[in-house]
Amino acid sequence: MKLIVGLGNPGSDYELTPHNAGFLAIDRLAEVCGAQGSNRRGRALTAKTTLAGQDVLLAKPDTFMNLSGLSVVALLHELELDQPATDLIVLYDELAIPLGQLRIRERGSAGGHNGIKSILSSLGSDEFIRVRIGVGKPPTVTGREIKAGGTDYLLSPMRKMMLQELDVVLDDAVRAVETILKDGVKKAMNEFNRKVTGEPAEG
Repeated sequence: MKLIVGLGNPGSDYELTPHNAGFLAIDRLAEVCGAQGSNRRGRALTAKTTLAGQDVLLAKPDTFMNLSGLSVVALLHELELDQPATDLIVLYDELAIPLGQLRIRERGSAGGHNGIKSILSSLGSDEFIRVRIGVGKPPTVTGREIKAGGTDYLLSPMRKMMLQELDVVLDDAVRAVETILKDGVKKAMNEFNRKVTGEPAEG
């Protein structure tokens, strides 16, 4: 059994915001598998299904983003999964990556993402597989000030054009998870990771 968690905030107000890219990825995975994410366990909406020939539990924590780790740890314990480095895959939004791209990593810092900070704190380890879904936008110049996407942007509904771009990368996220499950994370990283100009170094 593998635990696949998407990060986001519950509630219709947040449904189509950039910060909910992880939830949207889980919805896409459930759709591909013909699963319904309607069960509640481990402080999350979950669906047990099969993906790439493996049993998986898809989960969307209902703790809100900042407490995602509480749900992740509860689910790992309930499923008796004691190797997060191989048993856990987390999908989430990443401002440092442009919309339309994704990156996979095996470990590292939270990079300012509160959901990942919570998981790191709750797990006591930074070793778990992450599929980072790009939601970044080019900075805009207002007078002499340069503004990039921040909290307001992350929690604001996406416009139609953004949703169209995200729709494509959600399909990539599904294929990335399938590749991780079938061929391992190294193969998936080689296939899906792209160098992103201006992206911070892996930490």
